[in-house]
Amino acid sequence: MNLIQPIHQYRPIPERISRLNDLAYNLWWSWQPNGQRLFQDVDAALWEIVYHNPVKFLTEVRQATLETASEKQDYLALYDSMVSRFDEYMAPASTWFSKAHPGKKGPIAYFSAEFGLHESLPIYSGGLGVLAGDHVKGASDLGVPMIFVGFLYPQGYFRQVINADGWQEAIYTHLDFDDAPALPAVTPDGSEVIVEVQLPGRVIYAKVYRIQVGRSPLFMLDTDIHPNAPADRELSARLYGGDHDLRVAQEVVLGIGGIRALRAMGIEPQVYHMNEGHSAFLVLELVREQVAKGDNFSRAFENVSRMLAFTTHTPVAAGNDA
Repeated sequence: MNLIQPIHQYRPIPERISRLNDLAYNLWWSWQPNGQRLFQDVDAALWEIVYHNPVKFLTEVRQATLETASEKQDYLALYDSMVSRFDEYMAPASTWFSKAHPGKKGPIAYFSAEFGLHESLPIYSGGLGVLAGDHVKGASDLGVPMIFVGFLYPQGYFRQVINADGWQEAIYTHLDFDDAPALPAVTPDGSEVIVEVQLPGRVIYAKVYRIQVGRSPLFMLDTDIHPNAPADRELSARLYGGDHDLRVAQEVVLGIGGIRALRAMGIEPQVYHMNEGHSAFLVLELVREQVAKGDNFSRAFENVSRMLAFTTHTPVAAGNDA
């Protein structure tokens, strides 16, 4: 499974510190001691203005400021240490998984409606998202061969403001993917991944993005693309928004579209892990694939059931769809 992908670079970075670009597009730095300092020590004020977003930071930082950092010995010592740690982390001689489970390869596909990875990616709501985000980072640290699938919500969660009358207002800001550590996912031949899912009376298309979290790849679907109708372009705009029909449509796209995205990239997981029921439609897609290959429904259902895992975060009726 080849998951290597080129990294964008928006402005020249001095050669001496050019690996900042690699680090900006891998969220590994976000849970490492001194990780933030890689960017904060270049321009602390700008780091706060861009809300701790390293990609946006590198698009806005002044060239002269980068040049100055590349000549400071204390900064270079930090930079060299972090780059060395990063390279060792990404290409280890062994991991916990390789030692504890030699010969087992995976991958395991983990589906979730939200992932709380970092504040610069406002695509999570609360505990479920933070839990899922920790699973991504934990899998990376342990070397567990997992890939992750979710939605890349372009409007994310809202920010609260209090108006002149003392009432709360929800302000949504559009997430510019050019300013986020997200790149278009690609097929084995290098084409961008776009999948289609049938809903009653229409077809919905979703573009797939990739976020690298240490060693773990996270694939995120976005429906805000042509030729979707305006309402369907808003389908993945916000987390947990809208009425029941919208929620079901989101879940169809996540479950069925997520499986089709993996197939387009040539990824064949051995296990499919559903974090809550939001991705449950993936079960129907897996059964459909088996039937299309010649199995009857009962045999297909039995085969698919062996590949499934499920966890619930909110085990009360009010926290789950029915």
